[in-house]
Amino acid sequence: MILVIAEQREGKLNRASWEAMAAAQQAGGPVKVALLGSGDEPLAAELAAAEAAEVIVVDAAALGEYTADGQVAALAILIEQEQPGHVFFAHTYQTRDFAPVLATRLGRSLITDVTAIRQESGAMVFVRPVFQGKLNADVTAEGPAPHLVTIQIGAYRGDAAVRGASPAAIRKVEIAVDAAAVRQKPEAPFKEAKQAVDLSQAERIVAIGRGIKGQEHLKLAEDLAKAMGAEIAASRPICDSGWLPMDRQIGSSGQTVAPKLYVALGISGAIQHLVGMKGSKTIVAINKDPEAPIFEIADFGIAGDLFEVVPAMIAELNK
Repeated sequence: MILVIAEQREGKLNRASWEAMAAAQQAGGPVKVALLGSGDEPLAAELAAAEAAEVIVVDAAALGEYTADGQVAALAILIEQEQPGHVFFAHTYQTRDFAPVLATRLGRSLITDVTAIRQESGAMVFVRPVFQGKLNADVTAEGPAPHLVTIQIGAYRGDAAVRGASPAAIRKVEIAVDAAAVRQKPEAPFKEAKQAVDLSQAERIVAIGRGIKGQEHLKLAEDLAKAMGAEIAASRPICDSGWLPMDRQIGSSGQTVAPKLYVALGISGAIQHLVGMKGSKTIVAINKDPEAPIFEIADFGIAGDLFEVVPAMIAELNK
């Protein structure tokens, strides 16, 4: 059995939780999903739409706001009770905060940033990038179950998670979490600036690369993004040059995204960038070089001058 740990914040599910669900379903075997928090019954009902054996709700006042101590304390008890073979998480900032501590507490293996899973000789083999995405490594877990696994955002599509014919059963589990044992004091989530955005939650993204030529041409991409109702993003060279803030960077050293629509303007398609956006549902690439690697993964490609193509797109969108 695979136990998927859903992530929520301020009464909303992180979309990446559905991606972890899809990974667990495709890995095979029965799947359960657990939700930790306080007063999360509406979110549990949302998760119950998935094809799962059941939704487990751990409702405790000490879990009302996220802390690593609270998550580790509750999950250690829950995992001991449920005895899953694997525990799947989305590879979010929050998971990276507490999962290593949880693995140490349990004395179990932790495999992070997984992009694919296959069965081999009755065991799960996990694929994860190494050397900044230049190579992939096949990893198997050693030691007793359960093994903890984090799924790279965008590696699986959340909308590929199978929905059940009827809602899954919801079971509430009482776990005593000693509030006095929680050492952290929750504060507001860190934001670099008011305009900072979590691109992993965006449904549409317009991303720019070196082909934009100069900072003065950013407005062209911003106008397209505005017409599309999209977020603006960039490849690393753009952010390194200071044309856009680092929180807008997509790639192996930036954010990993999987929007419904990804429009790449003047992006050649280096592997470091592709690993950050290849999970997008529909990819549109505009590049004057018809041999650019971005066209190999694009659903729609325009081999042309973006300074001619983009204004035409904006005009059509604004009609």
